[in-house]
Amino acid sequence: MSESVELINHYLDYAFMYGPGLVYVAIFAACFIENIAPPFPGDTFIMAAGGLSALGRLDWRTSLLVIIAGGMMSIMLYYYLGRHFGHDYFRRKNFRFFTVDDIDEVEDRFRRYGALLLVVSRFALGFRVVLAVAAGIGRYPAFRMFLYTLVSYILFAGLLMFLGYKLVEHLDVIALYFRTYNYIVWPLVIVLVVWWAIRRYRRIRERKRT
Repeated sequence: MSESVELINHYLDYAFMYGPGLVYVAIFAACFIENIAPPFPGDTFIMAAGGLSALGRLDWRTSLLVIIAGGMMSIMLYYYLGRHFGHDYFRRKNFRFFTVDDIDEVEDRFRRYGALLLVVSRFALGFRVVLAVAAGIGRYPAFRMFLYTLVSYILFAGLLMFLGYKLVEHLDVIALYFRTYNYIVWPLVIVLVVWWAIRRYRRIRERKRT
């Protein structure tokens, strides 16, 4: 095992002191909260789950299930809130973040591209909650809402977990790139700063002479 991975495992021993159960709970909570309180960084937890799976700390199947469950629960909550309060309530309130114009536009899009919008909804940052509420307001069929959103979550979470998995697998290569970057870039930055400081100093002296 590489030095980088060994170092990570050393620190992870503390996080997994009581087993993986609490880590799964934390991932579930993060994926639930990210829709309730954006811009909570739930995506970071998804990538972390992929990385922890690569290290053998978590089971990737369980991680994926937990991620999807957390996200789907909160997004379906918004759907049922929209369905419960209904079209008239949101038009009457005319919320600043969800105006009457927004409602009309999203409903029109749903009529034409409902399935496609939901399948890509998880990839649309900050838009999936609006879509969920609009689907509820327009009484979009609950089964279709669940199914298409589930497909979106599986695709998105699977992709992020895969990236996290590969990131840890190639950690040494990435660390080498960063070390090389530091060896090359920082000396150049220092030289440029010194050069700028000297030029600045000379200009100040010239102004004082004149």
